[in-house]
Amino acid sequence: MYQKIMLTVDLNEESSWAKALPTAVALCRSFGASLHVVTVLPDYRMPLVGSYFPKDFAKKARGALSDAQHEFIREHVPEDIKTQSVIVDGSPWEAIVKAAKKLEVDLIVMASHNKRKFADYVLGPNAEHVVHHSKVSVMIVR
Repeated sequence: MYQKIMLTVDLNEESSWAKALPTAVALCRSFGASLHVVTVLPDYRMPLVGSYFPKDFAKKARGALSDAQHEFIREHVPEDIKTQSVIVDGSPWEAIVKAAKKLEVDLIVMASHNKRKFADYVLGPNAEHVVHHSKVSVMIVR
């Protein structure tokens, strides 16, 4: 049923993967699917934002994030799961939807986590946008 499963991960928020990762791994094993671990890097190149950072900041941030994501995969994803590390730029929900399309995944697995207002508690703003805008199935893990 699923050949490519995307797991969204915020490396600074354990709640973004603590419950979703075991679910994604179980689905990968059940269907023999590959796991695509996606982390979003905020877009520092926007003119207003970019002027506050050194010129090579985005490149260094991407490199550090790549290293951290590979370490995350080594520590948390079992070796029997075929895994791809993916870093995308932009707003979280838009970048996730674009990455899902580009990678041609069959399923997006993500946690619902947010500490803002009550409406966000029900689902979370990024998860809600991904659910509404994605062309593929989305599994929200609580």
